[in-house]
Amino acid sequence: MREMSTQKTNKELAFIHELFVAPDWGERFAELFDEHLQLPKEGDALYVGANTGGHAIALQERSGDKLKFVCVDENEESTELAREKARTATSEPTEFRVGRLDQLAFADDEFQLVIGDGSLVQSERIPAMLVELVRVAAPGATVALALPTFSSFGEFFSIYWEALHNGGLMDHEADVESLICVLPAVSAVEEMAGQAGLEDISSTTKIEEFDFESSEKFLSAPLISDFLMPIWLETLPPESHRKVIEEISRLINEESHGVEFALTVKATLVMGKKALSN
Repeated sequence: MREMSTQKTNKELAFIHELFVAPDWGERFAELFDEHLQLPKEGDALYVGANTGGHAIALQERSGDKLKFVCVDENEESTELAREKARTATSEPTEFRVGRLDQLAFADDEFQLVIGDGSLVQSERIPAMLVELVRVAAPGATVALALPTFSSFGEFFSIYWEALHNGGLMDHEADVESLICVLPAVSAVEEMAGQAGLEDISSTTKIEEFDFESSEKFLSAPLISDFLMPIWLETLPPESHRKVIEEISRLINEESHGVEFALTVKATLVMGKKALSN
């Protein structure tokens, strides 16, 4: 069995995201924005968590030159790749900056639209990220956040728990429970949005399924090995990773009986309008 990927550089992660993650995982969350978000006719828009910029550039091309997109991502190499793509775009060039998603370097009340892609952001960071999205939005502006919500990845978490148990890592079984519980329920995200200052809050959830032919295909998929698995294994002793991965592989093959292994994600879009100033 192929070993889990060693730690990639930011440049490698940027290209892996562009080639393998954005066309499938990223596209599912982008579709939520496209289906439910109405772009303002003019002004400044902010895209937080833009990754390599494909969706942000598409939105810029769709909106014309009266709406200007500014984008933020934490990976400097992803941002540079996005800038290169923007230079060849036919519309007004989209601006890309490096910065923290939960500590935005913008003034209050600055943007007529704020979009946040939290699909690969650790769930613990989502509340602070949402507060920042609302802070920089102008009064009356739409704020939209997409993310996986509670009960996502359930098929994997049950196998992960069993792998820890079988491997004698019972002290870490609670870590799986934490991973399950840290994913916020849709109602919890709506409550966060209200507390952050949004009104007219609505949410949409789509059940997305990602299918893998075998445990080997699952564990070697860049989405899993380079983006999700490092989060899931974060609390385990590094020397235990290989053993746990081998047991996860065995359990998947044992339980799937030659049928594809499906990973189910509740992709959710929560949006609202920033309350008007008193």
